[in-house]
This record gives sequence, C-alpha cells and structure tokens, in this order.
Amino acid sequence: MAKKASDHVRYYTNPGGPTIGTVSRGIVEHDGLYFKDLDGSGEYKPFDDWRLPAKERAEAYVNVLSTDEKIAQLFISDWRMGKYPCNVEGHQVTFDESGLLDDAELHGKNIFGEQHLPGTTELIKEWFARHLILRANPTPDDLADWLNQLQAVAEECRHFVPVQVASNSRNENGEAVFGMNDAAGVFATWPGTLGIAAAVRGSGIGLVDEFADCIRREWDGAGLKKGYIYMADVLSDPRWQRSYGTFGEDPELICEIFSHLIPGIQGSEQGVKADGVAMTVKHFPGGGARENGFDPHYQMGQWNVYRTEGSLQKYHLPGFQTAVKYRTSSIMPYYAKPSEEKSVPQTDHKGSPIELKPYGFAYNKPFIEGLLRDQMGFEGYINSDTGIVHNMSWGVESLDKPERIGYAVNQAGVDLISGLFDNEYGREAYDRGLSGYYDTHSVPEGFRKEDIILTEEALNRAVTRTLTELFELGMFENPYRDPKKALEAASDKKDWDRAMEVHRKSVVLLKNDGTLPLMEEHLENKKIYAECFYKDAQRAEKATVKLREALKDKAFLLTERPEEADYAILMLYPSSGEYFNATKGYLELELCEEKEVPDVDGEGRPAEGTHRETTLKGAGRIRELAAAVHKNGGKVIGNLNITLAWEVGNAEPYLDAMTAGFDTEQSAVLDVIFGRFSPVGKLPVTLPRGDQVLAVDQEGVCVSPNDVPGFDKDQYMPEHLKDENGKAYAYRDEAGNYYELDFGLTYVQPRPGFAAAGIRQLHEFT
Repeated sequence: MAKKASDHVRYYTNPGGPTIGTVSRGIVEHDGLYFKDLDGSGEYKPFDDWRLPAKERAEAYVNVLSTDEKIAQLFISDWRMGKYPCNVEGHQVTFDESGLLDDAELHGKNIFGEQHLPGTTELIKEWFARHLILRANPTPDDLADWLNQLQAVAEECRHFVPVQVASNSRNENGEAVFGMNDAAGVFATWPGTLGIAAAVRGSGIGLVDEFADCIRREWDGAGLKKGYIYMADVLSDPRWQRSYGTFGEDPELICEIFSHLIPGIQGSEQGVKADGVAMTVKHFPGGGARENGFDPHYQMGQWNVYRTEGSLQKYHLPGFQTAVKYRTSSIMPYYAKPSEEKSVPQTDHKGSPIELKPYGFAYNKPFIEGLLRDQMGFEGYINSDTGIVHNMSWGVESLDKPERIGYAVNQAGVDLISGLFDNEYGREAYDRGLSGYYDTHSVPEGFRKEDIILTEEALNRAVTRTLTELFELGMFENPYRDPKKALEAASDKKDWDRAMEVHRKSVVLLKNDGTLPLMEEHLENKKIYAECFYKDAQRAEKATVKLREALKDKAFLLTERPEEADYAILMLYPSSGEYFNATKGYLELELCEEKEVPDVDGEGRPAEGTHRETTLKGAGRIRELAAAVHKNGGKVIGNLNITLAWEVGNAEPYLDAMTAGFDTEQSAVLDVIFGRFSPVGKLPVTLPRGDQVLAVDQEGVCVSPNDVPGFDKDQYMPEHLKDENGKAYAYRDEAGNYYELDFGLTYVQPRPGFAAAGIRQLHEFT
C-alpha cells in the first residue's frame, strides 16, 4: 500500500503571503514568489496569482476549463469514505492504493433518485466532480487524511480545481438525521440550535461568537471548508418536521444570531476568508410557512402558503436579509413553491406585489433573481436543495431532466444543483442549444427554448461563482491539513467545556412549586425514582439504565418503586413522524400513545379515516407514576426535550417541577435539577395550547395561521378561543404561566466551587 497523501505534501512559503501546499502539482516562480501551476502549463498565468482578487482569477480560469469540466461542477451529491463504508446493501469497499478512498462502483438509490456511480478516483479524474457532500462521522484525523487524498487526486488532472466537500452541521448534540445533523460527538458538541437560541435569550449573544469560532477552527483544522449551515427559517408552523434545525420563531433573534454566526464561521464580515468555512444558509425564502406542517420532500408538502398579509416580509425574509448583509457565501432555496391560490398578496422590498409563480424556489426567477439578487443584493452563489432535478421538481414536472437543469441554471440563476451527478443530463441541456434539437422536438407548454437550454454564458456564470469561493478560501493554494493538528483542534478542552456551559444555559425552567433545586446535601437517605421515556420502548429502557447509572453514588438512594420515592425524575424524549416520509395525517404534537387521529386526503385536508399515533411510549404512565409518588408525599420532576413545539397537557399537570432541554446533554439538565446551575434559558418557541389551536377545517385551513410565528398568532385567533387575558394559542400551566416565547423561570445561584464535568464523559448518559 502506498503512503497516503498526508505524508507527501510539500510546502512553499511566501513571505507575507499564503503557503503553497502540493503533492504532485507543479510550482511556478514569479516576482520571487511561489504559485501553483493551475493549468499545468508550467508557466505563470494571472489566474495562478494569489495576489489578485478571487473573482478576477475565477473569471479568467473558467475560460481555460473545458465544457465537460465546467458542466461537472454544476452538481453536488453525497459521497462515501473508504474507512467509513456507506450503508448500501451489498456494497463492498475497494480501497485505492492509499487505503483511504473507496474505488468500488456503486448503484445508489435514495428518495432523491438513483444512479450508477464510479469509484472515487474515477469520479474526480474522469467525471471531474468537484463538489461532494459528506454524511459519515469520521474522526478529525481520518477526515483530514481523506480530504487530503481527494485533493491529491485532483492535482493529477490536467486542470487543477480543488475538491469542495460540504457537510451539514456537526457541532450539535442529538440524534443523527440524514440531511440535518449528519454527525455529532466528534467535534465539540453544543446543544441543538433551538438550545443555542434558548441560551442566547437567557444569557446574551456572546455565546454565538464562541460557538461560531469553535466551528471555524475545528472544520478548517480538518480541511472541511463548506457547511450547509444554518437555517435562517422562522418557525411559524409548529408541525414542520424541521423545527429542531431552526433558531426558533423570533425573526429579530434569528437576525441577531446570524449577524454573529456568519462572520464567526466565515472569518470576517466582508465574506469568507482563507481560515474560514464557507456557509450555505438555508432555506430561502423560509421553509417555516408550511401548509399544516407537510414537508416538501413529498408531494403533499410542495406548497408554501402565505395566508396573512405581509407575513413574508415581516417574518420570513429578515433572517436572509441579514445573511446577505454579512455576505454568506451561498444560499439554498427550499424545495417548496408558493401558492397564489392559498395566499394573500405579498410584497417585495419596494412594496410591489411579488409574483407567486408556482415553481419550486430553485426554479423561481422572481424570488431568486428578482427578490434575492436584485433587491436584497445577494452576490454569492445559489445551491439548490437536494433532488430538484429528479423527485422534487415541483412546478416544472413537465420538463425533462436536461430541461430542468437548463431552466434552473439559465433562467432561475442556480449555480450548484444538489442531488445526483447529472453530468450527462447537463451535457444534453448544453448540446440542445447548439444542435437544433428543438427544431424537431416541441418546447413544453409555458416555456421558451432559450429558458430550458444550458447556455455557455449561464454555465460560465455559475462555475465562476463557485470557483470564486474556492479562491477566497485559499483552496487552490493549499487545501491540505495536518491530521494530527486536526485532531488537536477538535479536542480542545476549552471548547468542550464551553459547549457544556451552553448546554446548562439552554435548560429552561418551565414550572416549579418550590421543589427545585434538589440540593444534594439535603437529600441524604431520600429515595429517588428515575425513568426515561422515548417513542421507542427499547431505547427508553437503555436510557433509563444509563440515567440511573449517572445518579449512583450520591447521598440519596435510588429506588425502582415509585410508590416509595420521595422524588421522581422523568426524562421525556418524544418524537413525531419520520423525516423524508409522509405521514398519514398531520404531524402529531401531543405527548401521547396510540392516539386516534384523522387521516388526510391527497390534498392535505382531513379525511374520514383514522389512524393511531405515538409520540411517547408509556405517556399514560406519567399520570400513574405521579399519583404513586404523590401518595407517598413525594414530588415529581420532569424534563421535556423540545425538538418540536410539543403539546404538554398530558404531562405538565402531573409534574411539580418541569424543565425543558433542546437536545441538551442530560447531565446539564441534572445540574439544573440538583442546583449546581441556576437556570437562565428562555423558550425560543411558543408551545401550543392543544389540538384546538392547531385544528384544520375541511378546506385545509388551520385555525392558527401557518405563516405567523407563535408569539404573534393570538391577533389572528377566533375570539371564542381566547381567555380573559386575550390569549388563545400558548399553553397555560397550573400556575397561570404561558409557555410562550421568552418564558423561563429561575432560582438560586450556582453553588460556589462547582466544577464542570467533561462533556465527553457525559455522552455516555444520553
């Protein structure tokens, strides 16, 4: 086995300039400085010159590349690592000579489409693919080695273009979900994004600076230079599956977070820098305006609905305007398409009506070119969401695949298409513009020939934009990273300790009758019952064992008999629906087990049939456990993990104290319960009162408008649902508190001398 590329990198130092890293690429000297020979000519060319502006270099270099090389750079798709095999049944890894790349062929199929794929070396050298998505969760040193190997293979091509590997978030705790947070626990692990928002509301924006800087250093240290991070979407429909990837329902807070997040991750307020990580902000113009929560990965969820006057401008666009202001490198439009029929007129930044053209937003010129670029001033590139050419081509289904590519790039202004490596379809879209194809073939109704072909001008524009990012990141000069330093960057104790502190700050105290804090010095010989609840009973059982292990060796006693407990600690981790899969009905938000709920028809309206839903296995036992503990004179404490805006009426009345976390480390919740940390977190989302405020009529219209965040829904609610305080939407507990935006209680200060436990250890208990 040959040595890996990491062991063969040669470096050339430029005084006052970048260090050039190469494995096999030639170096040219000019003006006493070193430059990488990008076109393999052996001669200095202006596009080699790192002293020139990135855009200028990109505009020059795009003219050197062949048509096929440029077309290949229009596409980005998932890719596999050799050491971390993909989970495709029957696939056998064939390692390259380095032992890092998987060079086996693969027939890949997922919800986005299917494709026969080559090995990695062929993908880079023959297909000229330069944009990959990483889903695996490797160690930082393995990641650096793999990325280095990709770059070394790219250097062997006639024209050198570095490989840009993108990833969804890797720094938040919680269950790994395809397309959301693909990985966790390797880089410093913070709470979920809702937890970040809860902590910010309670303790200030400064923690976002630390969060962002941590991401930048860790990702850059490994050579991972592109993040599909983060969502600027406002959570307005509580039944949207992707709620837990947002920063909540407050546009002002989202704007504040992104004003710190983007410069912190990318390296400056003026755009991405060489030591930064380029961001793709999602999902323009806001995916939160769902129609009753239906997700646009499937047909029923294809519509964005704006039933409220001014809602697009007031709630959904501000976060993206902030992203533009702070020069995010790219923006991802959502799959969905706007519904004119189901919406009231919406206005653009000039106060003029926006054309709600029923095309998916990646195909929607009024939104991309008109609103985002012309009015909002976006100068980066457009990266489509995954699958728009194949299974999620909402609004342009009448076009064939080459025509969809042509329309997205040429007409709508998309620069990078996510899904599959559709090089052949891209070439066909290009050739049709030259071959007279439409002299013998009809143009689909409602379209023009010039809109559905891929022109040279559009192709060059798109590739210039993505090349500009690569030049800005310094990847042409040195894409290589030291695996040992990558591991060190991700192992910095200060980052992990700071992340743990934010976990504690994310905990929201919702209810307390004086039960909390349980000061351990007052618990000697007291008996505590502890149990975890999940949707899956086996997972709950395993988590309960770990929770009880975490509570051992304390002054108090553990008991498995709730009827003899002085205190019960119940950890609730509900789950609803399944991402990428349509539900039979509306996404269930009640904490329930085997609840009978109505089906929906093909248009998303209530149907006659019913089915049963479970979000929390054993939900009915909460009442029974509480009754047993209360009969003994004991108290019941519950913690609810908020990934969706749960209806808490089946839990809160039976709890004497209640906290909430947001994919928060369980140990951080225990620190709050036992008085080692005083809660400061505030709700970033309103918890709905119950089914009555989410009811959908026979026309598919929800009683609480889907496009309005929870904090503002009351002004649109029917009078008969409002209480004496004029409130209808938010849940109200026994103490009269409304679980709405920015609510959170507190109590004592942390005990002096408390020392944070290491978060790596705490992962054992989650």
